[in-house]
Amino acid sequence: MDELRRACAAVARAASQVLVVEDAISGYAAGLPLAAGGSPGADAVAPPAGAPPAVAPPARDREWRAAFWLTMDAINFGSGWFPTLRKRDGRSGYNTIATALAERFHRAGPWSATELAALPALDVAEALGQDAGHELMALYAASLRDLGTHVAAEHGGRFTAVADAAEGSALSLVHHLGSWGCFADRSRYGSLELPFLKRAQIAAADLERAGVARFGDLGRLTMFADNLVPHVLRIDGVLSYAPSLVDRVERGELIAHDSPEEIEIRACAVHAVELIVAARGDTTPAAVDQLLWNRGQQPVYKASPRHRTRCTAY
Repeated sequence: MDELRRACAAVARAASQVLVVEDAISGYAAGLPLAAGGSPGADAVAPPAGAPPAVAPPARDREWRAAFWLTMDAINFGSGWFPTLRKRDGRSGYNTIATALAERFHRAGPWSATELAALPALDVAEALGQDAGHELMALYAASLRDLGTHVAAEHGGRFTAVADAAEGSALSLVHHLGSWGCFADRSRYGSLELPFLKRAQIAAADLERAGVARFGDLGRLTMFADNLVPHVLRIDGVLSYAPSLVDRVERGELIAHDSPEEIEIRACAVHAVELIVAARGDTTPAAVDQLLWNRGQQPVYKASPRHRTRCTAY
């Protein structure tokens, strides 16, 4: 992901709508509640209330866990539509979808790769408790069909085989998943190409956390560029948006995917987290991302709108 790091640093230097407040980095990094080894410490923000139920208890086997997380991360997008979803009480859009998917897995087991490859939007909507005509359900179904097609054709229908093919390298897994349509996520900013690959990267982290795989290079991943961590960094004073962009975000105006300002938001957040990691010297971008994403569930962050973009990247 060094190509992305270099591109994000270049975007941060050229950006006109988003600024990384570099003078704030050192103090902010020192104040993050990270334990030895860089993981979120005991005093860090707890996982969000209403988080999905445990999806990988000891009784569930490795294939089940691999199927869950690859399925979940293939549809881990839609933040631009989340305000229009039928949400469960007290749950965010992500937690509504993740909880429903976990319940479906516990109730009926994983969809096989072959089943995914032919999955209609109606079945997705039913599993997730949403309206079948919602635009996001068709996008989810298309992504899941692509996932099933690749797992069936390239990995014998086994989800664990996707993880095993990476041979202990998170970067290898990210590049493999990133070549599939269901995990595609690349943007262009002038002459720069930015392979954000947000969902492919988070899939590697999720498979590691679930005990499906062990990756020796997880620290080489970047932050998982979405719309929540940049929002947290802005509220915390690490990112600064141009007043006109702040106005648009706070009005709830959709920010077009791959527009200069949307790319600047994502790229500057990635670069800021890289600076935080460098200032700390004892953590990884994935650990900082996890801490800040969980922090973003607090009322102080939810009280202010974050940017909304309708895309399949995040």
